[in-house]
Amino acid sequence: MQYCLGIDVGSVSTNLVLLNEKKGLVKKLYLSTAGNPIQAVKKGLEILQHEIKNLDIFAVGTTGSGRQLASILVGADIAKNEITAHAAAALEFFPEAQTILEIGGQDSKIIVIRNKTVVDFAMNTVCAAGTGSFLDRQAQRLGIPIEKFGDIALKSKNPTRIAGRCAVFAESDMIHKQQMGHATEDILRGLCEALVRNFLSNVAKGKDIRPLILFQGGVAANAGIRKAFEEQLQAEILVPKNHDVMGAIGAAILAFNHVISRQKSTNFFGMDVAFQNYKVQSFECSGCPNACEIIQLFSDGRLMARWGDRCGKWSSTLAV
Repeated sequence: MQYCLGIDVGSVSTNLVLLNEKKGLVKKLYLSTAGNPIQAVKKGLEILQHEIKNLDIFAVGTTGSGRQLASILVGADIAKNEITAHAAAALEFFPEAQTILEIGGQDSKIIVIRNKTVVDFAMNTVCAAGTGSFLDRQAQRLGIPIEKFGDIALKSKNPTRIAGRCAVFAESDMIHKQQMGHATEDILRGLCEALVRNFLSNVAKGKDIRPLILFQGGVAANAGIRKAFEEQLQAEILVPKNHDVMGAIGAAILAFNHVISRQKSTNFFGMDVAFQNYKVQSFECSGCPNACEIIQLFSDGRLMARWGDRCGKWSSTLAV
């Protein structure tokens, strides 16, 4: 059997999925990026190779903030931004979807779809309030497993109002409410409501939110956040079964369609990528006032690729 590989490299997690020839999910991995995307991708490939014998990959797609690095690393057939990837995955399984709410480890986004086409979107990469890393930190501070965060919040009968426009203010307000003696579940429920208000008034401001509404990304596992969205939007929120790896699934689907439509063979370098040594270096180009930072990827001392220049001076050549 042949498989399509999707890789989503984010700042917090690196996700890999395998789809079969009917675009059915066969395997998914949710790994910590831990500040080293190259090692995360290599680890993921090594796990896949160990768990599935005679792995035959016919298409590879990458997405996420580290999509370009991952693409060059593995020899991807296509590299697409997160908006395109999340929309592709959503429409594959939910053709009637009109709005996607996505909250990941370090950013959040809204995608507006009409007639199976993305017509509008917005992203928030500046403030961490409401993202997965912020919720993890608050759960850890309160001594609560992140997996139980949402369920505990739903037990609240009297949510406490929390200032959610800024991560710093939200945390300070939570500490203040704790010192005043408010119950933990009331504080957590209040935090969920505050973060959703923040999302809707900033990221989703001015957007035409219509059902079917999908909630994707790692934070979609939080029942408290989902409930807060449903209450404030007065609409049902659907969380896909594989909400945590929808970006990787979308990348795999896009690669699948790309290879099939062009009737071409994959550019994939093979699973041996997992066992090679890679190194990244950079330098500042002095050729013009842009002063672009040029990224260089080396494999076992050999220059594989350069990118980061606006003019193509360096990326168009591999001369050392």
